[in-house]
Amino acid sequence: MTDLAQGVESSSAPGAAGGRPPEPAPPEAAGGRPPESGGMVDVFTDTEIETAAAANPAGYAIAALADSDPRVLTLSADLSSPLAEFRDRHPDRYIELGIAETNSVSVAAGLAASGFVPYIFSMSPFGVLKCAEQLRTDVAYNHLPVRLVGRLSGLAMGFFGTSHHAVEDIAVARSITNMTVVAPADASAVVGLLRSTADLDGPVYLRIPERSPTVYKTPPVIGHGEWLRLRSGGDVTLIGHGMGVGLAVRAAAALAADGLEADVYDAAYLKPFDEAALVQTAARTGRVVTVEEHNEIGGLASIAAAVAGRHGLTAALRAVALPDADLEVGVPADLYEYYGLTVAGVVTAALELIHPARS
Repeated sequence: MTDLAQGVESSSAPGAAGGRPPEPAPPEAAGGRPPESGGMVDVFTDTEIETAAAANPAGYAIAALADSDPRVLTLSADLSSPLAEFRDRHPDRYIELGIAETNSVSVAAGLAASGFVPYIFSMSPFGVLKCAEQLRTDVAYNHLPVRLVGRLSGLAMGFFGTSHHAVEDIAVARSITNMTVVAPADASAVVGLLRSTADLDGPVYLRIPERSPTVYKTPPVIGHGEWLRLRSGGDVTLIGHGMGVGLAVRAAAALAADGLEADVYDAAYLKPFDEAALVQTAARTGRVVTVEEHNEIGGLASIAAAVAGRHGLTAALRAVALPDADLEVGVPADLYEYYGLTVAGVVTAALELIHPARS
C-alpha cells in the first residue's frame, strides 16, 4: 500500500487527510479534456483520435514503450483508432485482425512465444468474455507476456444492449491462473499501470474506464499488487477501481462536509490485490463500501467479502455495483444514475453503514 494521504507521491495525491476534496487535474495533465458525459466515446474512427486520446492515452503510452523496447507489438481487434500514434511511429509492428478477437489472442500468444511483447487492443465485452479459452490455454497456461487492453468496459456501450455490456470480465479474468488484472482509475492511472506492468513475465488484463472522473494530476507510481491510499479516515472505508475511484474520492469529500472521514483506496490491482491494506482498513473503520462498474459477483465486492471471511473480520460490507440481473439498455450516464453508480449512491451506501438504524 502506498499512502498518498500522508504525502507519499504528494504531487499525485488527489486529497489530503484534512478533508479537502481533490484538486482537479488540468486537462493537459490527464491527457486532454475528456468528452462531455452522457454519450459514448467514439474509438472507431481516426477522425476521433483526439477524443479517444483524451479519454484514454493508452495508445500513446504504448507507442512510447515501443520507442525503447523493440519487442513491443500491437494487435487490434477492430479497434485501431486508439493506436493511430503507434501506427505512425511503428508501422511495421502493428497488426490489424478485424473482428476476430479469439484469433488475436492466439496470434499474440505465438508472437509472445517468439520473444515479443504483444499488446492487444480489444473491446472489453469481447476481449475477455469471448476469448476466455484462448487466454487460459494459449496464453496464461504458458506464462506468456501478452497484454490485453480492454476498451469500452462496463456499461460504456450501454445502448447496444447486453451483448455489449462488459460487467463480468473482471470475474472471468481473475479466475484465470497466472493472469494479472488491473483497472486504472483515470487517464493518468492508465499510464501508471502500463508502466507498473511493463516488465511482468506473465499475461495482463488492463481494463480501461471510459469517462471516469479525474483522480490524479500526473501518472501515479503503483507498485505490483499495490493499492494507493488516497485519503485517511476512521468512519468508513471506500474502495473503488476504474470509475469507482473517482466516485469514492468525491463521496469522501461530501461525507467530510458532514464531519465524517473516510479511508479511500484505489484498488488498481485486482489480481494480485493488496490484502494487507484491505485487512488494515477494515479493522480500522469496521465499515467497507466497494464501488465498481461490474457485476456484484466476482469483482471487488467478492474480494472484500472473501478477505473478511478469511481473516475473521467483523466489518460491515456494502457493494455499490451492478446487480446480478438482466441489465437495462440505455445511455451510460442514465444507466449509472439508474443503478446508483454516482457520488450520491456511494454517500448513501456509506451512511447506511455508519447509521444503520436510519436506513
